[in-house]
Amino acid sequence: MIWAAVLIGSAVAYTLKALGFVVPERMLDKPLVAQLVAMFPIALLSALLAVVTVADGMAVVIDARVAAVAAAAVALMLRAPFLVVVVVGAATAAFIRVF
Repeated sequence: MIWAAVLIGSAVAYTLKALGFVVPERMLDKPLVAQLVAMFPIALLSALLAVVTVADGMAVVIDARVAAVAAAAVALMLRAPFLVVVVVGAATAAFIRVF
């Protein structure tokens, strides 16, 4: 049953990718479509971050990862360099896990 889901998902992904080549260019030139396409990566990365942060299998878990992401978000808002953001997040998670 799992292989069937993998094959069906692969076929759907391939079909969607192939449809991108046959969409007329005039459809892609519309401002609304351009805005929506620009937002897709942000939405997908946000969803991935949410799942990785609070999911543990099929359960929702609030632990040090949530605090680490929050601390990293604060560092980003303060315009810290990327390396500092990573260190702040890792240090926050380590500190919370120690206690």
